[in-house]
Amino acid sequence: MAHLIRHKLTNKLTNAAHTVSHKSQAKVSGVFARLGFQAATDEEGLGFAECDDLDYDYRQGMQMDVLQGDEEGGGGMDGEGELEGDSHYQRDGTGPRSSTLKSGGSLDEDKPKITSWEAGWNVTNAIQGMFVLGLPYAILHGGYLGLFLIIFAAVVCCYTGKILIACLYEDNEDGLKVRVRDSYVDIANACCAPRFPALGGHVVNVAQIIELIMTCILYVVVSGNLMYNSFPGFPVSQKAWSVVATAALLPCAFLKNLKAVSKFSFLCTVAHFIINILVIAYCLSRAREWAWEKVKFYIDVKKFPISIGIIVFSYTSQIFLPSLEGNMQKPSEFHCMMDWTHIAACVLKGLFALVAYLTWADTTKEVITDNLPSTIRAVVNLFLVAKALLSYPLPFFAAVEVLEKSLFQDGGRALFPDCYSPTGQLKTWGLGLRVALVVFTLLMAVFVPHFALLMGLTGSLTGAGLCFLLPSLFHLKLQWRNLLWHHVFFDVSIFVIGGICAISGFIHSIEGLIEAYRYNIHD
Repeated sequence: MAHLIRHKLTNKLTNAAHTVSHKSQAKVSGVFARLGFQAATDEEGLGFAECDDLDYDYRQGMQMDVLQGDEEGGGGMDGEGELEGDSHYQRDGTGPRSSTLKSGGSLDEDKPKITSWEAGWNVTNAIQGMFVLGLPYAILHGGYLGLFLIIFAAVVCCYTGKILIACLYEDNEDGLKVRVRDSYVDIANACCAPRFPALGGHVVNVAQIIELIMTCILYVVVSGNLMYNSFPGFPVSQKAWSVVATAALLPCAFLKNLKAVSKFSFLCTVAHFIINILVIAYCLSRAREWAWEKVKFYIDVKKFPISIGIIVFSYTSQIFLPSLEGNMQKPSEFHCMMDWTHIAACVLKGLFALVAYLTWADTTKEVITDNLPSTIRAVVNLFLVAKALLSYPLPFFAAVEVLEKSLFQDGGRALFPDCYSPTGQLKTWGLGLRVALVVFTLLMAVFVPHFALLMGLTGSLTGAGLCFLLPSLFHLKLQWRNLLWHHVFFDVSIFVIGGICAISGFIHSIEGLIEAYRYNIHD
């Protein structure tokens, strides 16, 4: 009898606890539903994960089997002429093609997975590129706060990279993480479903296209700038040098994949590290002349927001991370890889920026190699031009893939006819559009030849959005039920700070460009 009474009391207490829990969860869900966040129950989350996973397997796994079977048969394409080479981070589940694009080149899904070291090398390529040349200019206008921002941006970009990858996963019935999304676009579309299932993907696509094309433009700008300052005695202007550089880049229009270019990626990065060492070695030789008193604790209110964009743009790698993590042998090592790559980038960028600024102080130029003596400058700049030209094909090819998939090959929903023939060959007008894109980057570089201002504008416009705003917003939206209070605090803080920095940097970059044209200011 006592046992029966205890059993009934236990059941009543348990039912009461569940009732209170469900009511509390319903209230919280109702509040955040008004804000657009999904405070879903575990059963709802599990159902979503299973449906999304099965749907993805049906739409993509079956398609991959067909394509792989055709490739083994020697075709390399299906009956409608679909080609390999689609950018993995752009796949939204309806695309006709199914290969992946990495920061180091084009990789098919049936190829061996990469190690965490190889993944780290790709991330290092993305965040230790040409654009560190503009960091001393950021210290010129930001002083010690600029150094702090180099550290702060590394921490935030590392964190947002991790939470972006977390949005690719949902818990399965055993409480294990299951990868149910495959790209930045998939995450964006999931956040906008069910009302606007494709809106998020379009926004991310536009942001990625802008960033990739602006990166191409910056490579042309810096090539013309470096050549002009390497040979000041030549009667050739910076714009003319940019034309020469673009002529060397026209073969990029014929690229089908980046296998050939990826072979130069390692040498390209090694050359960049050698250049950094040469610049730092020269600065160390003048250590007795370092102007520590020039490093300010106050900031130039008008110029510093541009520096924020420069610093943020130098850390952008988020658009490649979903593809990178999906092709790692051990995805569990992704967080560790992000930690050591961003710590290394933070240390190297901070040292490079500070040492270079201490050497030239108020005479620091937008591209720091322009401050070197003419004898050293010519050699270093030639290596940098080679690096810039070899780096151009990756963002160009990625931009082409995004445009082709969105406008010409979007699973029957494209706005324009397919730019590939049934035999898999690129049509003449398709090749003409690629050439036109190369020429467009040249025209932008000729008419807006301001490296730091363009870098700050791009960092403020798309860099902050892709690195700060969207990852934190998506994380809150998709992972709300799993977040602790400090995760919510971090995400909201990053979104607010990133939004303020993006708006202020964009406004001041535009003002800087207007001022440069009004007073005919040259780099």
